[in-house]
Amino acid sequence: MTAAADINNPYGAALLIAAAGVFTADVTVLRFLSPEVPFALIIFARSLSQLVIVALWIAARNPGLYSSARWPKLVLRGLTSLVCWWLYYASFQTLELSLASTLTFTSSLFVVAMAPVVLGERIGAKRAMTTLAGFVGVLIASGVDGFTVETGALLGLGSAFAAAILVFQNRLLARTEHTATIMFWIGLVATIGTLPGAVAGWTVLTPYDGFLLLTAGTLGTVGMLFTVEAYRFGEVSALASFPYVRILFALAAGYFLFGETASLREVLGAVVIVICGLAAHEYRGKAKPLGRNSS
Repeated sequence: MTAAADINNPYGAALLIAAAGVFTADVTVLRFLSPEVPFALIIFARSLSQLVIVALWIAARNPGLYSSARWPKLVLRGLTSLVCWWLYYASFQTLELSLASTLTFTSSLFVVAMAPVVLGERIGAKRAMTTLAGFVGVLIASGVDGFTVETGALLGLGSAFAAAILVFQNRLLARTEHTATIMFWIGLVATIGTLPGAVAGWTVLTPYDGFLLLTAGTLGTVGMLFTVEAYRFGEVSALASFPYVRILFALAAGYFLFGETASLREVLGAVVIVICGLAAHEYRGKAKPLGRNSS
């Protein structure tokens, strides 16, 4: 546990803002890829980049972090990440940057909704209403028309749901595993899992496309490392609002690079999601788990 003297919220906030910019750059770079580049190859490049970067990090720091007696749980964590990444990158290829970024933040709402079942937490009426209102914001932002939902929005929500599952897996693994070990196994499992699809759909890459894939994979890994380090130095409650800066980065990138302009509906939905996400986070921090021992 980080000592109180080690807490540095401004530094943690700066890392989260940097991570928001890096994650936005990651998905932005991929939009410049040639249409001929298969999607499976994109996910494979992302996975392989993380595997190589973290493997080098471990080799320089402590080779013992490669292995773990709890490898089945790490494999399951890697498989969940693979599903999350697949849905995540697919949504950004389908939707405008601002809307796709907005939908990623619904993961906090899914976490609150799942907490009573997974963790046995009491959510209370305020948290329940806040979470419900947040999903209303999703309906507004994604432009639901009757019972018809855009495919890209479903991909984004699926990614957010998988990300919520990752939160619970991280809570379990963080008790026994080093961050580098978790990230290494994520990269290993995802690389192996995407290799067959990458081989089956392999196409000769131009140097330009190869450079873009390498850049995007590196950016995604760096963004994850920034995020991990941010919460190592900063308090979760103090940093809760900073990830939402990513929406501003996405709006700017979409407008200046691709001529995308967020509609009033998307902006209103984003505002509702952000407010409810922050409120749900606050209520969750105050909630007590079920049972006699709530310490």
